[in-house]
Amino acid sequence: MSEHFDLVVIGAGSGGLAAAKRAASYGARVAIVEGDRVGGTCVIRGCVPKKLMVYGSAVRHQLDDAASYGWSVGAVSHDSSDLLRRVRAEVDRLNQLHIGFLEKAGVELVRGWGRFADERTISVLSPQGEERRRLQAERILIAVGGRPHRPNIPGAELGWVSDDMFELERLPERVVVVGAGFIACEFAGILNGLGVQVTQLVRGDHLLRGFDLEAGRAVQEAMQADGIDIRLTHSPSAIEGSPGDLTVISQSGERFGCNGVLLATGRRPFLEGLNLEAAGVAREGHRIPVDAAQGTNVPHIYAVGDVTDRINLTPVAIDEGRALADTIWGHKPRQVDHNLVASAVFSQPELSGVGLTEEQAIERFGADGVKVHRARFRPMSQALPARDPKVLLKLVVESASSKVVGCHMVGEHAAEIIQMAAIAIGMGATKADFDRTMALHPTVAEEFVTMPN
Repeated sequence: MSEHFDLVVIGAGSGGLAAAKRAASYGARVAIVEGDRVGGTCVIRGCVPKKLMVYGSAVRHQLDDAASYGWSVGAVSHDSSDLLRRVRAEVDRLNQLHIGFLEKAGVELVRGWGRFADERTISVLSPQGEERRRLQAERILIAVGGRPHRPNIPGAELGWVSDDMFELERLPERVVVVGAGFIACEFAGILNGLGVQVTQLVRGDHLLRGFDLEAGRAVQEAMQADGIDIRLTHSPSAIEGSPGDLTVISQSGERFGCNGVLLATGRRPFLEGLNLEAAGVAREGHRIPVDAAQGTNVPHIYAVGDVTDRINLTPVAIDEGRALADTIWGHKPRQVDHNLVASAVFSQPELSGVGLTEEQAIERFGADGVKVHRARFRPMSQALPARDPKVLLKLVVESASSKVVGCHMVGEHAAEIIQMAAIAIGMGATKADFDRTMALHPTVAEEFVTMPN
């Protein structure tokens, strides 16, 4: 016999949790189906454990700089197994915390993998594929997120994906990182900071496609200066060997020996096993297309977050989930604005940006319709150690209106700083508005309001 709910959510990640709790707060009867731990990619195998490892790896730079400030540190060592254990313990704590939040909100957590039986019924399966329960719903939300994608090359199964990195018992001596995106760059920095010899294979001619090109190049220069061997225009054709003793063969025939390979080659929506056909839900390639109200082609079925493959960021998924609940059960219709979303790469150094890149602005307004203001300098934090990397700050301005249409930064605390800049740009601030703002000295961020015209 099927149980009836106002809302059944498939997937207890950021978007699904946000929608479920918000809908329940309006009085809806809600169930959320999850076959893995509660928290989704961000909490379990993404943003949170990754950022903890970034912090751990950054200690090396602090130790290197200590003598410049009069500290005598002496001999130090690092135990990667201890760091990984502590990271996993924190993830476990957050998993239990989110389970408690669901209980407090009055949302029923249903353990198992959700699969459409028909357009209003979700079959909940055990890991062995046996049906445990059937849930009927007035409305259904698909919030299953994405999964790492392995390249179609011989030996790809020998490599790790990003999920695997947090389950390692300890880090090896040499790792080849394949990819040029934010996951590849972040893990290359983490591994390098923790003493691993890193070679990064990049298919194209630059890192971080989609981010400001100049900012991406600044990150690349800093990574190379810090000892990461970045090989541009190098694609792997095969992986050979056995775990712990691998060789990556590039398409040009070059061989790279290592103890592990991280395949950071993108992510795709996790549609396997959903049986979308039973509900008549349309798919577009690897994603579920939705309208501005998160609706699929089936009127009572919705999708939020990475499964829609629009802007795959945790805060976006959360706002999409809450907007859906506010609209339907809160009777406060609203839609998420995807036009101005700040983003960051927790590489070393950090990269962040909001609005148009220089390249996007030129494409939209023409080369003569854009003026770029920039500052590049060694920050005060590196004055005594006398080392790079230099920071980069950029304002991209539409000439006709003098509006700042893009703001980008590479350097320490870039993500923290860009969050506040996003407010100003969202309100339509002009270059004159930035200039009128009194500088806070001595800071890196003051350069955003002191750049000459």
